[in-house]
Amino acid sequence: MAQGFSQSYKKKISVLVFLKGTLAPLVLYFDNPYDEYAELMEVVRTQGSIAKLIEKDTTGPIKRVAFLSNQIAAVAIQEEPIVQ
Repeated sequence: MAQGFSQSYKKKISVLVFLKGTLAPLVLYFDNPYDEYAELMEVVRTQGSIAKLIEKDTTGPIKRVAFLSNQIAAVAIQEEPIVQ
């Protein structure tokens, strides 16, 4: 018989950054993902004609990433369950 969902699990939250000209998004992990998401959304909202270099230190497999602000197509948050 199947056990169901009696196992405890946590959520791992990542920020997805979709860049123009790429097929897959950057999956970035931060200590405060909601703050980083809000910051990147503000960059998307206020994009001007001048591109800014954005550099981020992350806690996931990608330790440091840099991209231009005018290359961001979209930003999203993803929750991933971690079974323990």
